Amino acid sequence: MLILAIDTALEACAAAVLDTDAGELLAQEQMLMKRGHAEALMPMIARVMQSADLAFTALDRIAVTVGPGSFTGLRVGISAARGLALAAKRPAVGLTTLSAYAAPIIGRSGSVPVISAIDARHDHVYFQIVGGDGSQLVQPGIAPIDEAIAAARFGAPHLVGNAAKIIAERWPKDAPQPVSVDVQPAPDIGWVAWLGAAANPDTTPARPFYLKAPDAKPAALPPLAPAASS
Repeated sequence: MLILAIDTALEACAAAVLDTDAGELLAQEQMLMKRGHAEALMPMIARVMQSADLAFTALDRIAVTVGPGSFTGLRVGISAARGLALAAKRPAVGLTTLSAYAAPIIGRSGSVPVISAIDARHDHVYFQIVGGDGSQLVQPGIAPIDEAIAAARFGAPHLVGNAAKIIAERWPKDAPQPVSVDVQPAPDIGWVAWLGAAANPDTTPARPFYLKAPDAKPAALPPLAPAASS
């Protein structure tokens, strides 16, 4: 299976092509950035596809991170994935950013839980907790940092994500301490591709996975002026 993976959810723009039969990435590229995903993504995808020496119609599916993350970044990646999927007549699948963060650790962590955490600002984090076997302990959500730290009840965890250090710095001193703290600005694009290969297109659509409303809201329209009397 040939998978094109796309990630623009956080502070990176990334794309990769995975050949699951060969068990390797044919091409990949990542650029760290806070803004500018819209301008960077399509040229990056073109370079990755050229490096893999593939036409878009050779792909079996397209995988994209769907959140949580930047509202603007998510729209860029999801729109690109859906547009390419439509043009190539291939399915597009969506993977959460939290699961992409956890994927490299699950399986090698033994029985140690994995906490994926993304900075949601205003002293909140998006987070998810899974067991070492991938079983879900706490579903994805958004919570105050102190509430997320209540996860200490599951034992010493692996912390991963762009908020991993934030969680670690406020971890209770009297609780079992984190086994590892892996601060990453964005998930590994290779794991986004592997998760995309395992996903079911019928149950993992490429649509935004929002856990909170946007901070910025459209300004209210001014009231209509009364109609002039004739």
